Amino acid sequence: MRAGCWQDKHPHYAKMGDGLKFIALPLLGLAALWTAPAIAQDSPDGWIVQISPYLWATGLDGDISPFRSGPTVSIERDFSEVMDSLNLGGFINFWARNGRFVLSGDMMFVDTTDSKAGTLPALPGLPAGLPVSGDVDTTQFMATVQGGYRFHDAPGLTVDGLAGLRFWHISNELTVRALGQSRRFKESFSWVDPVIGMRALARISERWSFQAQADVGGFGMGSDQTWSALATFNYIITDNGSVSFGYKIMDVDYDDDGHVFDARLQGPVIGVTWRF
Repeated sequence: MRAGCWQDKHPHYAKMGDGLKFIALPLLGLAALWTAPAIAQDSPDGWIVQISPYLWATGLDGDISPFRSGPTVSIERDFSEVMDSLNLGGFINFWARNGRFVLSGDMMFVDTTDSKAGTLPALPGLPAGLPVSGDVDTTQFMATVQGGYRFHDAPGLTVDGLAGLRFWHISNELTVRALGQSRRFKESFSWVDPVIGMRALARISERWSFQAQADVGGFGMGSDQTWSALATFNYIITDNGSVSFGYKIMDVDYDDDGHVFDARLQGPVIGVTWRF
């Protein structure tokens, strides 16, 4: 049963969810720009700061086991399917520089609800194979914080080396309905990955630039492995504002204590940046 069927049965929640989508997405902004205004110019004294809300039209592909005692489920969804189950989502990037020292941050929050009908594996108090229906509410939070050093600063190209941490928190709440009764199960799990990476920004013209950023981490300390890559074209509108569009991929392979989150998120990004 798709999310739309659940909304038909719960019109008050459906209305709220649709409202949140249309309110949230314009606020999320339009792509990951860590962007052009800071390129190839002598920095003034003090910090240069950029805030970039963005929209990431991501799909999801991978294997997930949200509950320690539950099965591992293969998931493959494109962006439209993710939108069908979306309650609320937000993406924002932060970047700052003082001389050759740089800071980079990125945050993702996604809340989805999926509805299913059929038979489920054995759960506490419920026999295997029992016809049931249920809703799974999933919240995913990710935050990456990195510091680094600008080791190449030329008129047409800047390159930063970065290192830091990526924090994940996954929360799942399953509501099962069978034989006229309802039971609720909730689990959450978190981990932290060390990450190292690079960020390069090249000027194409007076107003256009190209940016590429990538990192890799995990190393078995949190997840077995994680990596991400971003490429955007950026256009300066004013001295304090720019827009960007490009493509972003994030991959993570986490498997610990019965919880599995082995997934790849990827899709186009579009956003805006304010610089001050």
